[in-house]
Amino acid sequence: MIHVEAYRRMIGAQLNIGESRHNLARRVFFGNLGRLTRGYERGMENQLGALGLGLNAITWWNSLYLDAAANRLKAGGLTVGPQIRARLSPLLFEHINLHGSYPFHRPDLHGRLRELREVTAADAEPEQ
Repeated sequence: MIHVEAYRRMIGAQLNIGESRHNLARRVFFGNLGRLTRGYERGMENQLGALGLGLNAITWWNSLYLDAAANRLKAGGLTVGPQIRARLSPLLFEHINLHGSYPFHRPDLHGRLRELREVTAADAEPEQ
């Protein structure tokens, strides 16, 4: 019976990851209200390819900074164990501006990541 419960939890965790990915895709795809607007197959493939590129970029960016945050905690003496790291998800998007225009100014970071910002009490409070 214990094996069945562990298996059920593993399947539930995988389903949650899949739903997180679909939730992110829905939020990124909002510009066309979740509709493929091209009337021909190649245009639809282009739209879906752009969606995949956007999802991959968000996931990659979040992964880089989750790792940087965990390393900063480790440098400060707080170890983030493998059980906690396994539950971190790069599929979160609340911190990403999905509206408006996006100027891309590439700062000269010499191959480093930008500095992590410090968390304040105002950041910890949920938005109304």
